[in-house]
Amino acid sequence: MKKSIEELKAMAKVIRKDIIVMLTESGSGHPGGSLSAVEILTALYFNKMNIDPSKYRDSDRDRFVLSKGHAAPVLYSVLARRGYFDIAELMTLRKLGSILQGHPNMNEVPGVDMSTGSLGQGISAAVGMALAGKIDKKSYRVYALLGDGELEEGEVWEASMAAAHYRLDNLTAFVDHNGLQIDGACNDVMTVDPIADKFRAFNWNVLEIDGHNFEEILNAIDEADKFKGRPTMIVCKTIKGKGVSFMENLASWHGSAPNKEQCSIALREIGGEV
Repeated sequence: MKKSIEELKAMAKVIRKDIIVMLTESGSGHPGGSLSAVEILTALYFNKMNIDPSKYRDSDRDRFVLSKGHAAPVLYSVLARRGYFDIAELMTLRKLGSILQGHPNMNEVPGVDMSTGSLGQGISAAVGMALAGKIDKKSYRVYALLGDGELEEGEVWEASMAAAHYRLDNLTAFVDHNGLQIDGACNDVMTVDPIADKFRAFNWNVLEIDGHNFEEILNAIDEADKFKGRPTMIVCKTIKGKGVSFMENLASWHGSAPNKEQCSIALREIGGEV
């Protein structure tokens, strides 16, 4: 069910609204990094990935690992809108007894391929999945999304060495490069730039794109899928809090939920139909 560019743009608005509404309802969570990753996940789940919500444990399916697990709201919205579970479930985010907790749980949430939250571990798991695919001679692809602040974790670079060593060209990873983490600017906390050059030095195929431009995202995924002999890292320049003016480029919205008044303003700014 490949959506057109215009359909993807419309779906991105729906997903942004879901994120705002569910976080307002829960009173806690992570809007900034969820909003910055909307186009990346929308492109994957509604255009590129070989998946079937009715067979979400199919051994031949493509896999996605949200290595920046705190951005669970964007993943939950995408999964619900893709048909993995009822959309009404989104309003139970972080509530007692809900399957939708603050970080994704593969044992509870249909469509979640890896439980994540401890930064650095998601990309390591994705490397393992890709290596297993090679060993088992499977044709599935593995996709992973990292945060730029997450690159401060040493485990990321151990995993990156392994991915290149084993020539995992069935692995495509994305960096959500919005420049901010919970404590402020990434380069003030611990310099991560130049990200692209670092991954090139680790022998990855590296692409640099606008992470909010669907044409660039789709083209980059196509290029990565065709590239042989090395894993691909797509460095996506993004805006933290994208789509909501009072959240954009502010680290304070990394892990703060909007109140009802802020929710109303945000929904009007995002626009589109739900």
